[in-house]
Amino acid sequence: MSTDNQPLVSVLTPVYNGAAYIRECIESVLAQTYTNWEYTIVNNCSKDDTQRIADEYARRDSRIRVHNNDEFLGVIANHNKAFRLISPLSKYVKIVSADDWLFPECLSQMVRTAEANPTAGFIGSYQLSGGSSDWRSWSVRWTEIPYPSTLVAGRDVCRMQLLGGPYVFGSPTSLMYRANLVRLDKDFYPNPTAEADTSAVYKHLRHSDLGFVHQVLSFMRLHEQTMTATSKAQNAYQSSRLSDLVEYGPSYLSPDELRNRVHEVVTDYYRDLGISAFSVRNAQFWAYHKKRFADCGQRFSYVRLARAVFAKGIDLLLNPKQTSEKVLRRAAV
Repeated sequence: MSTDNQPLVSVLTPVYNGAAYIRECIESVLAQTYTNWEYTIVNNCSKDDTQRIADEYARRDSRIRVHNNDEFLGVIANHNKAFRLISPLSKYVKIVSADDWLFPECLSQMVRTAEANPTAGFIGSYQLSGGSSDWRSWSVRWTEIPYPSTLVAGRDVCRMQLLGGPYVFGSPTSLMYRANLVRLDKDFYPNPTAEADTSAVYKHLRHSDLGFVHQVLSFMRLHEQTMTATSKAQNAYQSSRLSDLVEYGPSYLSPDELRNRVHEVVTDYYRDLGISAFSVRNAQFWAYHKKRFADCGQRFSYVRLARAVFAKGIDLLLNPKQTSEKVLRRAAV
């Protein structure tokens, strides 16, 4: 693709206290083989050197600008703020989290796939994931879409996932969005949960498709401050699965499929809470999950929770090593 034919890509990094990693992030954008991009760093009232580092790069390259929020926003609100700052001329939007980075061909390969598949509202790719010195913890993620498929029907992939199939939507750093979808609503991420990026995919794949590049195009750093770690600590994934199923399931599933799937997910949710009960959990943790059940139109049942705790207790007696390892993993996050 010649430079003259390159559509504009808006690259966004919403960040709070990202000084430890943001240089690598910015350098990865500068290293792109694709050149027609603008890069907006949305500094969310950071208290470290984030602004100083970002300003340093903005002075060196006119394609980089820094927006400093007047007041602190939640993580998802800050992302939605960033989405509202994209150029009216941009055709694609690329998030790169401040602790992640893009490999040099990321924008080039994603734009190439998007241009070849006009119905693709989202473009995914493989992603290297790690951060520990233990090489066994490193992996290549989002490999479930069969090679060499470069386009999957949006409705098909959402049905598969809602019915319990593998997670294929990736992470914000592994995805590129078509800008016209981002502009449809004031808030592109449609709810304040940590998994709102997944909700956005469900929302928009009703009327678009998922493109995919079978290359490792980004790196996701795993550490204790990531949203992934926070969601695990709060055991938020099950509540988000239920929320998305209730909100978007009617668009993809039959009434019988939806009813059966809600029952399965609620059962899994209580099973996970049963494990959590064996770790030290404060009142805030349980209040959070009671509210999440209510938000999903479900009544929180202490009876079902007690049954789940009892079942885990029996499992612990019969399989002490395996179950205790699960409990310790829960307590460690």
